[in-house]
Amino acid sequence: MRKAFDRQRRMDSQTISNVPLNLGCRDEIIPILAALKHIYAQPKLRDEILQAVARDVNRDSSRKRGRKGMDYWPILVLASVRLGCNFDYDRLHDLAEQHRALRQMMGIGDWDEEVDFNWRTIRNNITLLRPETIERINHAIVAEGHQLVPEAAETVRGDSFVAETNIHYPTDSSLIRDGLRKVLSLCVAIAALVGGRGWRQHQHLYQEAKGLARQIDRVAARKGNGYEQRLQRLYRELLGLAETVLGRADKLRESLNHQGKASGEVLGLDAQLKIFLERTRHVCGTARRRVLQGETIPNHEKLFSIFETHTQLYQRGKAAEPVQFGRLVLLYEDGAGFITHAYLMPRDADDRSVVVPQTRVLQERLDGHIRRASFDRGFHSPENQQELAKIVAHPCLPMPGANQAKEQAAEATVEFRQARQSHPGIESAINALQSGNGLARCRDRSERGFSRYLQLAVLGRNLHVLGKILVAREDAQCKAAESRRKPKAA
Repeated sequence: MRKAFDRQRRMDSQTISNVPLNLGCRDEIIPILAALKHIYAQPKLRDEILQAVARDVNRDSSRKRGRKGMDYWPILVLASVRLGCNFDYDRLHDLAEQHRALRQMMGIGDWDEEVDFNWRTIRNNITLLRPETIERINHAIVAEGHQLVPEAAETVRGDSFVAETNIHYPTDSSLIRDGLRKVLSLCVAIAALVGGRGWRQHQHLYQEAKGLARQIDRVAARKGNGYEQRLQRLYRELLGLAETVLGRADKLRESLNHQGKASGEVLGLDAQLKIFLERTRHVCGTARRRVLQGETIPNHEKLFSIFETHTQLYQRGKAAEPVQFGRLVLLYEDGAGFITHAYLMPRDADDRSVVVPQTRVLQERLDGHIRRASFDRGFHSPENQQELAKIVAHPCLPMPGANQAKEQAAEATVEFRQARQSHPGIESAINALQSGNGLARCRDRSERGFSRYLQLAVLGRNLHVLGKILVAREDAQCKAAESRRKPKAA
């Protein structure tokens, strides 16, 4: 049976609220552990958070049957450290085994050699947490931060950025190749279970698709005389091969229906096959329309990944990244550096359509304490200007266009000018999340996983901010109070 944490004091361990930390170290894990110590020492806050963790962890399992799982507090600690320090699960596994302060923070004593982990156990427990639960934990941490720095809630600044999904650059040929690879592997797995025949050449079929996709890439890159004709010929071959494979996959699925009751494993694979058949046919149809029929395909009709189907294409006018594939995230940062709100925007939404309702949500959650909110020109519209003025006393929403901006600046209040001057600081928060908390590219799968990943990154950031405030109060000159995010890897 899982517990919140081990309440029995051991001779070989400190109580969690007294775990010694190396405040002479600037590594980002120190403020995070300091924040976790603070949470543990606040029974009301700690129990609120652990009850939320317990609801998720026990949602689909019995607390009284089976092997004992990880306790709630260690799950919270590892979830906090994962993206708080931008670790992958292998690195997190090693630290859970070897990092003394981290193990003590989880309630593991020095003599507890039998308490070990593996990366799958850690991953499986962290992924039990729902995005909504992590978001509520973030709200609780921000509220605790505002108890320490009350004035922080009065000022917020908001901006959006693209968090990339973990996909390769999508082309029609590469998406068809991905689809065929997945369909073939599923068909082979099903055939092996039911004794089906006809899939011995699956490797040859995939290599043929892979070769055609490579030829298409070379022709598309070099162009030259007869470029369109050569490209169309290769696409016809690839699409013909795809039709053959997909047709044989359909026959395999039909044979399952004739065989009667299938095992749960076969049914699970068949459900996956159905999904990937649909997605592969979709990208084949897009390629046929675009390349062979000369149509211009709107973005909302495209798939940019066979696997991460929620991915969207964005062209935000950045010279370094003219095209980005991922999802737009709207962030609000308060005066102390806490991320007070992180909103995963719908695929078809833009800045103008979300700023008013999301600012209203945040103002209600902070009990009307926001006095000043700033945004950039991309959020401006006359309607937004009027509506934001009803939500916060001093909205800063610059007008687009040089002449309009000058007129607005000439009539601006002191509050507007101050907000305008401080607003670029939101870029530092976004950079910290991207470089230090893994939000440059989401490493988790599915839209649900993306949302969880976003909230875990924000959790790590907020704990880091809370920890630095706490450490600075203890010793403003210590190195831990100067903790910085690691630079983004090249």
